[in-house]
Formats: sequence, structure tokens, C-alpha cells
Amino acid sequence: MGRKTVPDLLQMKAESQKIVMITAYDHAMARLVDAAGVDIVLVGDSLGMVVQGGDDTLSVTVDDMVYHGRCVARGLRQAHLTLDMPFMSYQVSPAQALANAGRLVQDGRAQSVKLEGGERTAPAIRAIVEAGIPVVGHVGLTPQSVHALGGFKVQGRSEAAAEQILRDALAVQEAGAFCVVLEMVREDVAARVTEALEIPTIGIGSGAGCDGQVLVCNDLLGLDSSFQPRFVKRYAELEGLVHQAVRAYAAEVRGGAFPAPEHAFQPRAAANLRRLY
Repeated sequence: MGRKTVPDLLQMKAESQKIVMITAYDHAMARLVDAAGVDIVLVGDSLGMVVQGGDDTLSVTVDDMVYHGRCVARGLRQAHLTLDMPFMSYQVSPAQALANAGRLVQDGRAQSVKLEGGERTAPAIRAIVEAGIPVVGHVGLTPQSVHALGGFKVQGRSEAAAEQILRDALAVQEAGAFCVVLEMVREDVAARVTEALEIPTIGIGSGAGCDGQVLVCNDLLGLDSSFQPRFVKRYAELEGLVHQAVRAYAAEVRGGAFPAPEHAFQPRAAANLRRLY
């Protein structure tokens, strides 16, 4: 069984099968989530916060995305790979957007790229799609516009705002995107958008009416107990387990219990090892 393709994902919506998307930023996590059977792995520009420790995603570069994309691609056998286009890599012109999307495919090993924005981003989406590169849209809360939005806030609260989200989603579809992420959109609005579109919607903080869901891997695994937004469900609490394991290791090193004889090469074992090579 090969990697999931765009037709596979479109077929899932047609058959009312929910799509599972999760982020990953390195080979180790990619290998684990792929083996668990997710449909799409997203190398999100969220790496600016999750991996690099920033306050937002705005400092992430195309070079960053290429590096992490290649690491993740090596760990995938089944899941489709989507890479985010970072801030200012597509906003200048459709030609700029196409050049950077091409780099994410050639050098970052992406099968598709994701762009934030609706009507304003449609020309860039169209240029990329016409060149044969699949595109995932992203409307609602668009983290690259955090300063314009005044923070990370739920979108679509007023009827006018809800209508704009629908227009944005339709514009993304019309431009040729095969899928669209709805982030922190009021639940009923997200359901309405999902019903109106022919392409799948992937929700994050947008309720159960979407065609699929996406979460950041570190969030659902409980690797940072200080970050607990309403829309995240923690399926494990690994932060405490990591602390416990590292404390045990440190205690054994300091107390002389590690390494034990079984963790070292004895003379006979060393001789055997030399013979093997």
C-alpha cells in the first residue's frame, strides 16, 4: 500500500469517511504517527512555536520548512505529506508563491502545500494548482495574520464574519484547492461551510461537523502541560513520563548504577565484535 494521494482523500469525503491529520516535525515522530495509521501528516509552520520556541509562526522560513519536510518524508510509508507555506512566501505575488511551492515539493518532498487566506490568497492558489501542485487551503483563524486579528480568537462569531468565512472557503475551492483547514471557526459555521463545499474540510477547534480533524502532535501527546487550549484533547500525558525517565537516568548516573556491566563491552564481547567487522 502506497502513500495516500489527493484522489484518495477526495474519495474519503465522497464516502463520508473522516480524515485524520496530525502534525510532525521530525523523522522519529513521522515514523510513529504514520505507523499508527493517520491519513495526512502536516509539517506545520507551527514548528516556529512547538520546535523553535517562538511566540508565533512568523519567523519560520522556507528553508526551515524544507529541512523539516525532508526529515518527516523519510519516516512516511502511508500518509500523505503536506507542508505549510510560511509567512511572506506566497503573499507578494502568484509567481513568488509558485516558486516557493515548487521548492517545497522538490526539496521538502511535499505532496501538497498549504496556504492561509481565502479570497485574497486565491490567485496564488490558482497559480500553484495550474502548475500541478496540490493545495490545501486554510481559513478562519489564520495564525500568520495574528497581529491583524488581534490574537488567537474564535472566528465567525457575527453573521457577517460567518458569511466571509464561507466566501473565503468557496474562493479557495474555486481556485483549485483539494482540501481546506477550518481553524477556530464557530461550530455551526464550520458545519455550514462543510455542507457547502465539494472538497473536504479539516477542522481544528471547529467542531465535529468537519470532514476531518487535525491536531498538533505535541498537544495530543501531552508534551507541554502549560498549553491547554479548549480545542485540544490530550490522549496521553507524556511530559510527566519524560521527566520521570530522565530523573531516573540522572539518579543512576550520579549513583553509579548506570552503566551496569551489561551495558559495557567486556573483553570477549569486544573480540567477537572485531571478528564481525
